Amino acid sequence: MKKGILLIAVLTVFSYVAMAQTITVATYNMRNDNNKEDAAEGNGWKQRLPVIAAMIRFHGFDIFGTQECMHHQLENLKDSLPGYAYVGIGRDDGKQGGEHSAIFYNTKKFKLLENGDFWMSEVTDRPNKGWDAVLPRICSWGKFKEIKTGATFYLFNLHMDHVGVKARAESAKLVMDKVRKMAGNIPAILTGDFNVDQHSESYTLINTSGLLRDAYETTAIRYAENGTFNSFNPDGKTDSRIDHIFLTKQFRVEKYGILTDTYRGPVVTDKGDEKVNTANFPKEVSISKYVAREPSDHFPVMVVVSLK
Repeated sequence: MKKGILLIAVLTVFSYVAMAQTITVATYNMRNDNNKEDAAEGNGWKQRLPVIAAMIRFHGFDIFGTQECMHHQLENLKDSLPGYAYVGIGRDDGKQGGEHSAIFYNTKKFKLLENGDFWMSEVTDRPNKGWDAVLPRICSWGKFKEIKTGATFYLFNLHMDHVGVKARAESAKLVMDKVRKMAGNIPAILTGDFNVDQHSESYTLINTSGLLRDAYETTAIRYAENGTFNSFNPDGKTDSRIDHIFLTKQFRVEKYGILTDTYRGPVVTDKGDEKVNTANFPKEVSISKYVAREPSDHFPVMVVVSLK
């Protein structure tokens, strides 16, 4: 009887440690709240926010990089996610101005040890545009400790320029240099909207560096039926992945997924709430005519990782 109790206790400890070392990491371009046309077309931030927050809670993101959010969007998201905090500053003024590359994390699972930001430019310590970039581009980072295990890691999150080819290549080199110097032998994660797919120069610079590898390539289980940009079109299809999660060799990737979740928004017609013919369904079933919508014009990328 004592041996049985001891065995159960040992197995419980092993299970506890294994679960504690599994982290769900994500990257998500949530679309800025600058475009009035989005709201007019039914894709406004206020409509999308509850869906995004519910998706994050359901899939259990432990820590995730965001792109494009303005300060009020980050505050809205924080209010919708009790137990989460974020780090990151605005790219326009180093305070709250402009888009952020903020990192959200579950405060019950992680303790923030250090954090900072740098601009992807020849001048990294203040707002400016680098190389041939058309906009200021910022990378925010944090050093985190997993509370249950004491394991530490860095997470860097960025949004590369959408036009500057040289800016993207030089930004890739700059970020890798920062990872090497700051993280050293400590595990590191790089998330972001890289604005290039898996066939591009700046992607290849990172993925073949020997420092970081795309989780898509190293995962044990892959769920990726689409690329990561959708332009708010639920019927679109692409193989291009422009949102990526790169990791250092200390991580094992258990699962990788591009989450193509949609939701339903009402269709407004002259007839009001138009019903769908449900003749072939039980009379208790009532279906209204709605349209499929995306929570953002990008799909989030999610990985489940553990330390080797």
